[in-house]
This record gives sequence, structure tokens and C-alpha cells, in this order.
Amino acid sequence: MKSNIESGNWKVGEKIPSENELTGELGVSRSSIRQAVSHFAGIGVLESVHGKGTFLIDDEVEEQSNANKITAEDCRNAEKVLEFRRIVESEACYLATLNKSPELVKKLRKYLKIMVESREDIEKFVTADISFHRAICHASGNPLLEKSLNRIFQENKKSQMLTRKTFGYHDGIHYHEQILQAIERGDAEQARSCMYEHMQNGIDKVRK
Repeated sequence: MKSNIESGNWKVGEKIPSENELTGELGVSRSSIRQAVSHFAGIGVLESVHGKGTFLIDDEVEEQSNANKITAEDCRNAEKVLEFRRIVESEACYLATLNKSPELVKKLRKYLKIMVESREDIEKFVTADISFHRAICHASGNPLLEKSLNRIFQENKKSQMLTRKTFGYHDGIHYHEQILQAIERGDAEQARSCMYEHMQNGIDKVRK
């Protein structure tokens, strides 16, 4: 399973093969498949959706088990979560821009493209949205930023879906485009400012 993720055979936002298919393909028991899926779900790489299947939500296969220090209850207050993200992700964006690589830009373009093409698919849109932010956090080079935000993302996906239903897609795409453009230019100050404005926009809407 790990090789399918790392090789790009499985794409972010797409459903992976079923348990039965994986059992036949990999030649292992169903219990082994379940354990593997549970592991990757626990580190924020896969997500199982009842009645729909299991989806790849991140292609960074790294151990993040130590991220689970923030409780689920902490993540349920949308305003507090956005305030936290405004502080942390603004700086993560600044650092990611300083550490900019062609690989990062390629990933961000891919996730943004999925967002633009998924206006009618809330789940796919949010999955790409989270992957965009995760890629920036990873590129910051600071594992503490990455671990804390991964925990937030794991617990906060459902509320993000509700937010998208309420507020629509335009703002999300607009701010992600601005962030990506600043990173591409290597303008760390502007990238930080765009991320701050993105989070503040969410806070303002939640408060209304």
C-alpha cells in the first residue's frame, strides 16, 4: 500500500481499491489490509467514508502518530481552530516559501487544479484543500508545525465540509491562488500575508 501511495499510483482525492481487491492484489489477509488502512488513516494519509469507501487524502507517508496530542474537542470550535491556524499557518507559509522547491509548487498546482475542478464535489474539494495546506506545512521544514496541524486537519474535515456548503467555493479558490502565486514568486512576506488573510476571512465568516 505504501508503494502505491509513494509512487503516485494512487492519487490524492481518489478512492483506493476495496478491501477484497487489495487482498487479491497484495496477496495478504483481510485483517492485514484492515490494519494497514487503520494505520494510514491514523496518520492522516487515508480516510474511510461510510458507504463510499476509503480515500487517499495525503501522499506524504510519514509517521505522524505523535501528532495526537490535541484532543478532538479542541478541534470542534471552528473559530478557535481558525485562530490557531491563522497564527501557525501564516508562519508555515513564510518558511515554506523560503524553502520553495519545484516539487512543492507542482504539488500545490495539482491540489489547486483539483479544487477548481471539484466545485460540485464537496468531499473532493475539501480533501484537496487540506492536502494543499498540508504540503505547505511539510515544506516549512518544522515538524512541530506539521504535527500540530495534522491533528487539526484529521479532526476538522467534517466541519470544513459544512463550511464549504455554507460559504461556497469562491473564496477558498481565490485565496489558494494568491498563496500559490506568492510562493511561486518566492515572496515569503506576501505568502504569509495571503495565508493570514485567508484564515481571517474564515474567522470573519464564522463570527457572522
